[in-house]
Amino acid sequence: MKNLITIIFLTFSILLIAQTDPKIYDIIEAVSEERLRNDVKTLADFGTRHTLSDTLSDTRGIGAARRWIKSQFDNISKDCNDCLKVFFQKDLVAKGTNQRIVKDVMVVNVVAIQRGTKYPNRYIIMSGDIDSRVSDPTDFTSDSPGANDNATGMAGAIEAARVLSKYKFESSIVYLGLSGEEQGLFGGQGMARYAQENNWDIIGVLNNDMIGNIEGVDGVIDNRTFRIFSEPITTAETDPERLARQARGRRFYGGEVDGISRQLARYVHKTTETYMPEMNPMMVYRLDRFGRGGHHRPFNDAGFAGIRIMEAHENYTQQHQDIRTEDGINYGDTFEHVNFPYCKKLTAVNAITMASLASAPPAPSEVGIGGIVEPSAKLKWNKVDGATGYKIYWRDTTSPTWDYSRYVGDVTEFTLEGIVIDNFLFGVAAVGEDGHESVVVFPNKIMR
Repeated sequence: MKNLITIIFLTFSILLIAQTDPKIYDIIEAVSEERLRNDVKTLADFGTRHTLSDTLSDTRGIGAARRWIKSQFDNISKDCNDCLKVFFQKDLVAKGTNQRIVKDVMVVNVVAIQRGTKYPNRYIIMSGDIDSRVSDPTDFTSDSPGANDNATGMAGAIEAARVLSKYKFESSIVYLGLSGEEQGLFGGQGMARYAQENNWDIIGVLNNDMIGNIEGVDGVIDNRTFRIFSEPITTAETDPERLARQARGRRFYGGEVDGISRQLARYVHKTTETYMPEMNPMMVYRLDRFGRGGHHRPFNDAGFAGIRIMEAHENYTQQHQDIRTEDGINYGDTFEHVNFPYCKKLTAVNAITMASLASAPPAPSEVGIGGIVEPSAKLKWNKVDGATGYKIYWRDTTSPTWDYSRYVGDVTEFTLEGIVIDNFLFGVAAVGEDGHESVVVFPNKIMR
């Protein structure tokens, strides 16, 4: 009888962890293509949103754009009984800081925080860029609608706020409009400093930069694939001795591609495959596109997990271009080039990732691993507040994603019998009562 009860309990536990959360499907359905279209059109119609452009006009320039964005967050907050804290975060950038800063400028970000009910100081962030540019990065007067780059990412953050503000989550969610991206990632730098100064515990930053184009300059048309860029390990550590120890550890135990940003990318991949299997998330093992950068980088530099989510096929005739027609080609980042069904899908990817992370308990802070010269792998981790159980993940050393897993219940150590430690990489996630999981944590200590 005792064995039967044990079997029933284990079966129930497995079914509980395997189930999906119905509200995640509701969130996907709630994302509005029409609202995204209207918001991108409004942002593009400000003429230019160059970081150095007009700040006094109500109809043109970055000042009008950021005030409009704040008004949208304010309206969303009113609809949810003031559930958002909305404010400007700003920093002065002096003329000559780099070649693109040709005059003193106040770089102003728009921030909307939806406080978590249990972990208000844990934050998952979705960001889009407010600013735009043409061919000359110092030209702050010419028309620069920036419809795809990056009104789509900004509209996505606003739409995610509209949808997710209807729910309550244990952790806080931040909807963020960043300025100064085209001039040198200044908005992200300022916001990362703000997070550090206010001791934010950031789960991850989802930087959305160009999420509305499906036709590449190479002629490929693809409305399902998107890229997730992530750096392999954090670059924030500066102590030479600690860096050397970490490098030696990775040489013998692995972890070269298992930093916090890479685990966040894997989380997006897994969540998308679970709830939006029609989409094709493409993990790219690189901080950003070759030799280029985005607004997740300043957060990475500060030691936070951050990734870039964007279209799979770029069209360079529509990026950073003066509006013109040459040889039958219409250059410029204009409204008619944006594919809004695709923009809706990528906005939904962000929304469900944030909803899942904000519903999950914190990740274990310490994960130990052992099993040298044994036919098994032993893992031990700290108990997590709010976790009802834990899940061990493992994968082939050449696999980009966590391909195998085992739910082990409410214990803090477990031995995987018959799984040889030499042949796989391992990690542990905390699981909440409704089945939502934390980001997987790669082992950070060795058990002898």
